[in-house]
Amino acid sequence: MDKEFIDIIIIGAGLSGIGSAYYLQRDCPNKSLAILEGRDAIGGTWDLFKYPGIRSDSDMFTYGYEFKPWLEKDSLASADKILNYLHETIEENNLKSKIRLGHQVKKLDWSSEKAMWELQVRVKGESKIIQSHFVLTCNGYYNYKQGYQPAFKNKQCFKGDFIHPQHWPENFDYSNKKLVVIGSGATAVTLIPNLVDKAKHVTMLQRSPTYIFSMPMQDPLLKLMHRFLPKSWVSRFARARNLLLSKFYYNFMTRYPERGKKLIRKKLDQLLSPKIDRKHFTPSYNPWEQRLCLVPDGDLFQALNDGKASIKTDQIDEFTETGIRLASGEQLDADVVISATGLNVEIMSGIQLSVDGEPIDFADRMFYRGVLLEGLPNFGFVFGYTNASWTLKVELVSQYVARIINFMDKNNKTICIPEDRQNVKRELFLNLSSSYIKRAQQQIPKQGASQPWRLDQNYRKDKARLRGVKIDDGVLQFSRASDSKEQSICEKSSQSIEAN
Repeated sequence: MDKEFIDIIIIGAGLSGIGSAYYLQRDCPNKSLAILEGRDAIGGTWDLFKYPGIRSDSDMFTYGYEFKPWLEKDSLASADKILNYLHETIEENNLKSKIRLGHQVKKLDWSSEKAMWELQVRVKGESKIIQSHFVLTCNGYYNYKQGYQPAFKNKQCFKGDFIHPQHWPENFDYSNKKLVVIGSGATAVTLIPNLVDKAKHVTMLQRSPTYIFSMPMQDPLLKLMHRFLPKSWVSRFARARNLLLSKFYYNFMTRYPERGKKLIRKKLDQLLSPKIDRKHFTPSYNPWEQRLCLVPDGDLFQALNDGKASIKTDQIDEFTETGIRLASGEQLDADVVISATGLNVEIMSGIQLSVDGEPIDFADRMFYRGVLLEGLPNFGFVFGYTNASWTLKVELVSQYVARIINFMDKNNKTICIPEDRQNVKRELFLNLSSSYIKRAQQQIPKQGASQPWRLDQNYRKDKARLRGVKIDDGVLQFSRASDSKEQSICEKSSQSIEAN
């Protein structure tokens, strides 16, 4: 089988992959580069999900790229606008020729002798081998083929339509129908305000409440600034301001959770009718123990105030022919049940990973500077922030990877491996109490109790560290393929002597 060689391979052509490609192309201009995308379209989440109202749940001034300011006035963007933004980025930076659609990576195996990765790629039903010195994975954290679905009792008895938002039917007509949306996360709070105009009624059924915060779709200050200043200036101001505000709110609410609860409650009372019981918006956990849900201009609260939607906090006992029976005994009639119950977390999209033929378990590894993984050669991993826009991590990871590659070229090295030689204490990388995180802890790499293995979920700290830190720090070990070969020969010779 013919083998193609590419210096740097990025897996995934979503927001992370395209952003990473920009930085790596810019900072490593003499390297060949390819983005391998398993699906037949770019955009990842924003192309896959088709449910009504699909939009960002982070503000676009920080979710967009630093090198390409978000010029729209809307703070939260619909999927089609995000896709347009991505296509513009590709065209403006000549990245189209780097993207290979329909290239599904099945296996990754590192050869210590050759100092390169060998990727088994599925293209149009056939296997292809691509070799590369460095691989950066940007393929997200969930299973694109199947969303998470709890085992509901007697679901098969239900005579209506049952839909998971990850697989929304094309041209599905829900006009004048009674809908029940199961869930209280970002998908549910996005769906409900966009369903009420056509539906007869929409009921939000949640097992437990979530903290929900309203933000203006168009900021009054930014609207004023747009009248006098260039769009790019306004966008950069908004980005800097929103970074500061998001960090302030996160620190405030995690340090002073009771005061944080009062702030959220105060904002809620300004938007939500007093007739609606506040128990539905009073979680049992503290703010930011799970992600905060954002709603534009309080649209969810408006739907509830208008009576077009209602909310129930209860457990599901079982499905019936006409709807759902709750643990309280109440019957919720429904023509359509939408199970906004989350994602199936899947690290690396199920790609098999090995080093010299030996399988690698991600959960046994620690993140090094939030970029590389302990013991893995020439391998970067984009995993975004849980308390800020995912894309912020992309710029830091890809620029740091470029620094490593350029350092190796300058010093005539071909292999870099982060090694824990001090037996650092291992901790969970994600300590959110969200159900989808708990279900996936056995897949997610760990963090260490101290630097450079620890992640603070702090963009500004990470930015200062990664841009100023010395590459050759004693933890990141560098070598050449020939060095590895000589070491292997020495080890075999030593074993032979011991045997004799």
